[in-house]
Amino acid sequence: MEPLYQQTHKQVHEVQSHMGRLETADKQSLDLENEIQASIDQIFSRLERLEILSSKEPPNKRQNAKLRVDQLKYDVQHLQTALRNFQHQRYAREQQERQREELLSRTFTTNDSDTTIPMDESLQFNSSLQKVHHGMDDLIGGGHSILEGLRAQRLTLKGTQKKILDIANMLGLSNTVMRLIEKRAFQDKYFMIGGMLLTCVVMFLVVQYLT
Repeated sequence: MEPLYQQTHKQVHEVQSHMGRLETADKQSLDLENEIQASIDQIFSRLERLEILSSKEPPNKRQNAKLRVDQLKYDVQHLQTALRNFQHQRYAREQQERQREELLSRTFTTNDSDTTIPMDESLQFNSSLQKVHHGMDDLIGGGHSILEGLRAQRLTLKGTQKKILDIANMLGLSNTVMRLIEKRAFQDKYFMIGGMLLTCVVMFLVVQYLT
């Protein structure tokens, strides 16, 4: 068992030395990786043989022999993990380099579908929104004009009512006629207020459902 153990132990140290060269191997790292993987496979094969031999050692040496084999197995498993991590990192680097080269070598044209920004829908939406805003401005302006007209009519009605009262007083009209005139003026006042409220409600609904 001892000669095989020494050979395996020596081979583990050689693999550890090769692993240290991987970072500086550059493009030749693939060949070195294959060489290291072959050595690791050979070591695992020898470890299986060593486990069998350690179980045949005398009882007073068997435990120590098993511990030595287990230590070698742990070292080799660690080397295998390190090699796989290096291979994964190398693959990732190569993938990034390929993508960068493809991007640098690609020629873009003015009609390239990948570089065309879909602006038509955004422009149409913006145009429609501006039209709605202009329509709202027109509605608000029309409502303001209506309110101004109602205020003017209210002032006119007040002036007319005063003149009628003055004339009635001058002509000595009866109290019944005066009450009728006041009732009509009162009704006209409510008509004006109702029209103003209706205009405000229409403007509110337009703003609520068109924006």
